[in-house]
Amino acid sequence: MAIQRRWGLALLTALCVAAGAYAAASRLGYLEPLRNRFFPRARASIRLSAGDFPAGVSAPVGDIASIPLRAARVGFIPRGSSVALLLATGGVRSSALDAKEHFFEGLLKSGYAMDAKAVVFGREEELRQALAAGAESGGVDVAALSVDRLAQWADSLRDAAPRTVLMLGRSRGQDALAGVGVERLADLRGKRLGAYFQGSAYYFALWALSRGGLSLQDVKWVSLTSSLEAGAALREGRADAVAGLTGDVELAARDRGGKVLATSADAPHLIATVLVTRGEFAARYPDAIRRMIRAILDGASNVARDPNEGARLLGEVAPYLGDPLEAIRSDPPATLRDNLAFFGLSGEAPVTYDELLQSSGALLLKIGRVRSIPVPEDTRDVGALRYVSEMRKP
Repeated sequence: MAIQRRWGLALLTALCVAAGAYAAASRLGYLEPLRNRFFPRARASIRLSAGDFPAGVSAPVGDIASIPLRAARVGFIPRGSSVALLLATGGVRSSALDAKEHFFEGLLKSGYAMDAKAVVFGREEELRQALAAGAESGGVDVAALSVDRLAQWADSLRDAAPRTVLMLGRSRGQDALAGVGVERLADLRGKRLGAYFQGSAYYFALWALSRGGLSLQDVKWVSLTSSLEAGAALREGRADAVAGLTGDVELAARDRGGKVLATSADAPHLIATVLVTRGEFAARYPDAIRRMIRAILDGASNVARDPNEGARLLGEVAPYLGDPLEAIRSDPPATLRDNLAFFGLSGEAPVTYDELLQSSGALLLKIGRVRSIPVPEDTRDVGALRYVSEMRKP
């Protein structure tokens, strides 16, 4: 019995000494070299990217150039609110348009001595890739995105350090969900619902399902390659209902004896299109952002007075929107007053930028589309908007 006690005491003492030696070696920094020497292991490769550093680290020292010497490239998917952007840039330029006598120089060039080129895209995913690449690599410096798209793409756009600087407009009927053989949203249960998962129409479809008391599993999702495919998918019978642009899906539903079940007029603060710039571009050319905001707001004012010139430019690039004047009415350009309220600078808005980004991010996280919710403060920069607002009355 005494021998067993001595062995137990010796074992306890040895364990205490070993623990103390381990703690001392770890504290003095001896443990890691010994571990690497006697127990080598493969270390995962750590990739460094532009998103690991502040966006403006490459900006010139001293005086910062006010605007780029080349034309700034602005990417967008045509909507009614795009009309202000088209007026600012002079429309989507091509050799055919440049040859026309009515070629419009653009408010940005004529009023603020800055050249910009509007680049039209047909798919949101292509626009995301262009913003991620940047103009120097064949992409764009600035892009018009819906807030819910920014929430879904925050991780993939991390290296671009996206900064929202302006709201272009809100959809007030331009997005719709239409179906055939369906009388109300609740009747979508068990039906095939088509949507482009990388587009704002998908976000609208989620809202419509919630209004109908349905879950994601209550419908059979049909993946589309573009929001512009929605009408064709419904017309060809590949889906019982689709979400897309009203001008497209309404005609398709009518051709098959169907109907529109919901439009964004029922939720006029759900889909907001904002102007998003690459962080490096904004840091290098801060005055370019101010001039761009001024020109777009001037365009919005011009549309409010007379929408015909803007409607002509919009009709040239997006005939699928239907009557361009109706497209502008269902997604009108935002004013300075709208912007100040949307970003919480003055006035009140039913839904602010922060609320919309956080709620859409939380929903996308809930359904497994994203891994994290972006922080609003990290995705917006309203300094230029605030500066412009001080120069003029809303």
